[in-house]
Amino acid sequence: MLERSGKNCLSMSVSMRDLNPAFQGAGQKAGIEVWRIENFSPAPIPKSSIGKFFTGDSYIVLKTTALKTGALRHDIHYWLGKDTSQDEAGTAAVKTVELDAALGGRAVQYREVQGHETEKFLSYFKPCIIPQEGGVASGFKHVEAEEHITRLFVCRGKHVVPFARSSLNHDDIYILDTKSKIFQFNGSNSSIQERAKALEVVQYIKDTYHDGTCEVATVEDGRLMADAESGEFWGFFGGFAPLPRKTANDEDKTYNSDITKLFCVEKGQANPVEGDSLKREMLDTSKCYILDCGLEVFVWMGRTTSLDDRKVASGAAEEMIRSSERPKSQMIRIIEGFETVTFRSKFDTWTQETNTTVSEDGRGRVAALLQRQGVNVRGLMKAAPPKEEPQAFIDCTGNLQVWRVNGQEKVLLQAADHSKFYSGDCYVFQYSYPGEEKEEVLIGTWFGKQSVEEERASAVSMASKMVESMKFVPVQARIYKGKEPLQFFVIMQSFIVFKGGISSGYKKYIAEKEVDEDTYNENGLALFRIQGSGPENMQAIQVDPVASSLNSSYCYILHNDSSVFTWIGNLATSTDQELVERQLDLIKPNLQTRAQKEGSESEQFWELLGGKTEYRSQKLTKEPESDPHLFSCSFTKDILKVTEIYNFTQDDLMTEDIFIIDCHSEIFVWVGQEVAPKNKLQALTIGEKFIEKDSLLEKLSPEAPIYVIMEGGEPSFFTRFFTSWDSSKSAMHGNSFQRKLRIVKNGGAPVAEKPKRRTPASYSGRASVPDKSQQRTRSMSFSPERVRVRGRSPAFNALAATFESQNARNLSTPPPVVRKLYPRSVTPDSSKLAPKSSAIASRSALFEQRLKTPPQEQPSVSKPPKASPKTPESPAPESGSKGKEEKKENDKEEEEKSMSSRIGSLTIQEDAKEGVEDEEDLPAHPYERLKTTSSDPVSDIDVTRREAYLSPEEFKEKFGMTKEAFYKLPKWKQNKFKMAVQLF
Repeated sequence: MLERSGKNCLSMSVSMRDLNPAFQGAGQKAGIEVWRIENFSPAPIPKSSIGKFFTGDSYIVLKTTALKTGALRHDIHYWLGKDTSQDEAGTAAVKTVELDAALGGRAVQYREVQGHETEKFLSYFKPCIIPQEGGVASGFKHVEAEEHITRLFVCRGKHVVPFARSSLNHDDIYILDTKSKIFQFNGSNSSIQERAKALEVVQYIKDTYHDGTCEVATVEDGRLMADAESGEFWGFFGGFAPLPRKTANDEDKTYNSDITKLFCVEKGQANPVEGDSLKREMLDTSKCYILDCGLEVFVWMGRTTSLDDRKVASGAAEEMIRSSERPKSQMIRIIEGFETVTFRSKFDTWTQETNTTVSEDGRGRVAALLQRQGVNVRGLMKAAPPKEEPQAFIDCTGNLQVWRVNGQEKVLLQAADHSKFYSGDCYVFQYSYPGEEKEEVLIGTWFGKQSVEEERASAVSMASKMVESMKFVPVQARIYKGKEPLQFFVIMQSFIVFKGGISSGYKKYIAEKEVDEDTYNENGLALFRIQGSGPENMQAIQVDPVASSLNSSYCYILHNDSSVFTWIGNLATSTDQELVERQLDLIKPNLQTRAQKEGSESEQFWELLGGKTEYRSQKLTKEPESDPHLFSCSFTKDILKVTEIYNFTQDDLMTEDIFIIDCHSEIFVWVGQEVAPKNKLQALTIGEKFIEKDSLLEKLSPEAPIYVIMEGGEPSFFTRFFTSWDSSKSAMHGNSFQRKLRIVKNGGAPVAEKPKRRTPASYSGRASVPDKSQQRTRSMSFSPERVRVRGRSPAFNALAATFESQNARNLSTPPPVVRKLYPRSVTPDSSKLAPKSSAIASRSALFEQRLKTPPQEQPSVSKPPKASPKTPESPAPESGSKGKEEKKENDKEEEEKSMSSRIGSLTIQEDAKEGVEDEEDLPAHPYERLKTTSSDPVSDIDVTRREAYLSPEEFKEKFGMTKEAFYKLPKWKQNKFKMAVQLF
């Protein structure tokens, strides 16, 4: 296959020796490039003119998209104006094939006819294209607009076509563009969504042809002369006249796309291919085929076909469309190995035989051969994948509650058990956290691998009722073990999954099936795989205690009732080793650990695992996140219909509809505010049906995480899929048409109607949410009576607890805990804690003194916490006793705000100094014994702060700064420095 591909590349390069200079350098970066056919040759269109089309011309449009993998995807369209000449149209078709060959022979090519363009093509030029009369070689002259001409357009879907007055009807939407005002006429049978989309065209006309200054009016079908704007509108047509019913014409003909016919093109002739059903095996890599599906006509070109073969096949398809008088039919040309989803869905069976590496090899050969001819081919080579660390897009300092499902009930877990799940059980969790503008809530379910269906259904029902009781404001999530998204791990932080279960449903299942009980026993034999990216994202997953469960890319914890082993794989990182130390404190904190390095294990270690056997070395891979796809959904009678929306923006989300974003690894169901309540309750079911449907034929996992997101409550991990997001749009009232009408009349800016902001919830006494770069990894306190405290140091928690009012604290958040989690290699005793207590006492005195100091005398803080948005001012209080009481309340509030801001200011100062003060009495050790890879490591140290034991001189040598400067850095930056010098 490689050899044949190489020969084909050579023949193609010979055919392209005189490649048109206009295509050189094309497709090298993301964006749109356009050429117009002039004198049978492509001429590039300047960027300022992209989107302008003339009815007498033919164009080639190249859309280049940068994928998450780092590769570039190309889609090529050739657009034919209604008045273009046959010669120009033919030239555009041929040049499109040549452009594809120059780009490596993998682009999908589309034939676009004016008025019948594909949705993908129209998505490049939102909200619409309005072709102008004129042309170049077709004998027309481009019309220069010297003065405004009154025009009438009809909006059908995303098509905007000039029409005469006689064609007004009740089904369509019309736009009348006059010199001083733009009218939108809404046919009585048009939908709200169609009317809203038409307003985007009105905005475009207003901005493009009126410099954004003219008036806009809407006219409803059936509203007569009594309405002033209706009267003005009908005045342009000589007065009102009843509208006729829409009559069918050639434009409205529908074609049956269920009937498909396959033809093989040989010597310019399309010969039918016999067969009861379509199968992938019918297509020969050395030939070209035509698949006629009525509205869509596909040209499939085998990998080893020549350029001439491909041009001939395209011509045969053009003739097939022309001879059958199907002006609305769209021709799509595809290369073997890069078939579209729609094409593959036409076949009963489809096995992807093409090897992608072969394609990349052929692409490289094309580039090398073209480069010898002096062609700039930098864009042909695959771009290097972007190196980006995955982000959770969720604040990790919120409040967490977890319930275990037990039959038809849920049991609230103590804080110490929040992150300890059993694979045979189901759980419901609620996480409240500070969002960018308001408190956000995530309510989700987690299903263990061995959990029973009855308890899964109970968990979903419980979570749905919780969401409904909060007026559908929270985001709802459905998560399976092994498919957890990064957001979930960040919320849980130290996540542990034990084998077995303790719920009544699991115990009943075990009894009925008569299977062995394998629920985790802390005094029994157990093996845990440790994984994660850092202290804020680490997991311990219990696996079968056998040698085959090991993997060289991970670290493991093995224990029985009397001994604990840690096993370090040869491919494990220093971060993995650090996570083992942290997880030991949670799994088996009271036993001496025996470290085992891969290749030098003790006999007792292998005996516990039942003997040494082969095991894996490659890291386990999770479902990769692909480029997002947006679909609009309709769900009736248990049947889900979806339509993909290309190059989507926030404006594509209509408040009356349900939409789905599919990024392969996760599914997001967005529900508009105006969706019927019964459909809101079906949102999770719609997400499950979407996975079953698998519209992109990407083999979606039925266990992929599903999020249900209500309009107005979009979290950052959803809005990240949009190039821009304006939350004020979802805060507007009314349906899609009413909202967009207000935007158009307001000059393009949304008019938000926000209710008064409620008092933000308290997160463990925090006055405000710190900047993302300043957020610190929280310490976890395992007190059974308390919700975990997030984001502040133990010393400051003690101070804050002294000054916080019990009445002011969020009732769902118990008081802060003043206990620090020590690593297992450090055993705190009273003698070591005494200096810490005295330090806290001295700081308390300093804190009280500063509170008495006037604000102007206090030192300024370089980076204060993020302030909450201002609430609308309340009207002045009435005179009398009521006014005095309100004044006292206001004074009290101001005093509390002042106190809160002082505490917030001291937080920054206290955090910056804490690191240095804690190290004053620590012994110094040499760097070689402190680093994580040391062969002679120091014992009895805090392994989470190895750098603290360096001498000042060696610290400055390794870090390039003093300890005081180092501890002023954000925690994440400290960790990066520590990892660089093998101290993390």
